[in-house]
Amino acid sequence: MTPLSHIRNFSIVAHIDHGKSTLADRLIQSTNTVADRDMKAQLLDTMDIERERGITIKANTVRIDFRAADGEDYVLNLIDTPGHVDFAYEVSRSMRAVEGSLLVVDSTQGVEAQTLANVYQAIDADHELIPVLNKIDLPASDCDRVAEQIEDVIGIDASGAIAVSAKTGVGITETLEAIVQHLPAPTGDIDAPLKAMLVDSWYDSYLGVVVLVRIMDGVLKKGDKIRMMQTGASYGVDRIGVFRPQMQNIDALGPGEIGFITASIKQVRDTKVGDTITHEKKGAEEPLPGFAPSQPVVFCGLFPVDSAEFEDMRDAIEKLALNDASFSYEMETSAALGFGFRCGFLGLLHLEVIRDRIEREYDIELITTAPSVIYHVYMRDGTKIDLHNPADMPDMTLVDHLEEPRIKATILVPDEYLGDVLKLCQDRRGIQMDLTYAGSRAMAVYDLPLNEVVFDFYDRLKSVTKGYASFDYNLEGYRQDNLVKMSILVNDEPVDALSMMVHRDRAEMRGRAMCEKLKELIPRHMFKIPIQAAIGGKVIARETLSAMRKDVTAKCYGGDATRKRKLLDKQKAGKKKMRQFGKVDIPQEAFISALKMDN
Repeated sequence: MTPLSHIRNFSIVAHIDHGKSTLADRLIQSTNTVADRDMKAQLLDTMDIERERGITIKANTVRIDFRAADGEDYVLNLIDTPGHVDFAYEVSRSMRAVEGSLLVVDSTQGVEAQTLANVYQAIDADHELIPVLNKIDLPASDCDRVAEQIEDVIGIDASGAIAVSAKTGVGITETLEAIVQHLPAPTGDIDAPLKAMLVDSWYDSYLGVVVLVRIMDGVLKKGDKIRMMQTGASYGVDRIGVFRPQMQNIDALGPGEIGFITASIKQVRDTKVGDTITHEKKGAEEPLPGFAPSQPVVFCGLFPVDSAEFEDMRDAIEKLALNDASFSYEMETSAALGFGFRCGFLGLLHLEVIRDRIEREYDIELITTAPSVIYHVYMRDGTKIDLHNPADMPDMTLVDHLEEPRIKATILVPDEYLGDVLKLCQDRRGIQMDLTYAGSRAMAVYDLPLNEVVFDFYDRLKSVTKGYASFDYNLEGYRQDNLVKMSILVNDEPVDALSMMVHRDRAEMRGRAMCEKLKELIPRHMFKIPIQAAIGGKVIARETLSAMRKDVTAKCYGGDATRKRKLLDKQKAGKKKMRQFGKVDIPQEAFISALKMDN
């Protein structure tokens, strides 16, 4: 086992696309952890969807051996973290397992919203930070300006920031030396009872459940009997190893080390992230402070297009939930869509990633209903209900008031687009809390309702700022507001998947826009179709989709006008009957398009 003074544990944090994964690649390559012939870009991103989108979704670890300039050998445990706000839970867990962070900032772009969010998480976890200015090979790079910005906006000393080009490999050796010199060694007592933190777990079809652990005190050996302190379950350790980045088996893990164990655990739900692992006999008395469980923010229904695939979909969702602690689901049924699942996500990107994985890895076509958030409904009899799906809204006469979740959003934007951003936030019922400047960029802090943000706020923000704005948010709690449920009726039948919660002042505008949109999207039928938006029993907007007509008088040449009249009346009666029994087919695209309101 490596002595504590020669171990360094660190994560790489940065905004999206500032070069975390590329920097990890160079650190791995320059220390010969992986042979050159096995190197590929984004080495630690193992999922197809990560490579395709060029983003990191799961935090991944690797153990690197490095001989420093002083001739000593060090073991570096690196965790590459995601940058997107939807995967902030992955970042916060990784932070708890390490003592320091490399703060990567793009020397052409400067400090962005997510940089701030991740830095605050690192500071919360008592991390030592090393600023790294990446992409110095680009002509637009300006290290002095960005270093000044780091000092102004974040408030940490950037005079010793390391200038690096992760693409070409400049400054990588200096980065490794800085990790050894400036980051603290882990602390821990080798003779104390075993305390290991469960950082992550996932399912491997060959090994069963693989558990990523960080040893705080004591030693974990192969063959030990261990106990999970939260669940109380006991297991025998089959195998212990480290990632280089392939799995490599070793005999024992000591204090300060990060590695994996397998212990014939059948289901990932038996391993709670943040749990403390100790020995079954002579174990630790007190568990480590765990992580707060992740709170799903966005909910939506997932239904198979072909209802015969429901069982396959259930298997797919169960397998995905095994590998993703922040994804939750429960069964639901809908009159229009049949059997499906109500799923909880950390944000819209998380939703898209899960949906893409189900469609791609399990070959199941899905219908996705409108994303919604959890509302608190306070009834007149004093009870409180959590409302996940607007279709389940109780009778309004029994409801006293509703509360909706609010977020604190931080938006960093170049000065010239500030007016558009303020207008967008105002349109979404935002309340301005703060507006400051960092150089030529404005930092606006807004209190916004989450349900206005969850659908397409981010897309709108990117389009009004030509992609220059960066955005980050955290939940602030619930507040009462004048909210109502708006139902959409097609041919007098309510469509569950399209019902939504709206603010009463905007209900008519939203209803009218929705009806106009659906009129374009629903194909014409043989009978006319009324499309209505209603609040309770009151219709607030209506459009009528006219019927397709067959020319029934084509065969009448001359003769009395009553001949034509008789045929037209017969057709009219047929259409009336058809409208009573006719079923309107709403294509899948119509659901998604109708919900993108602001286009």
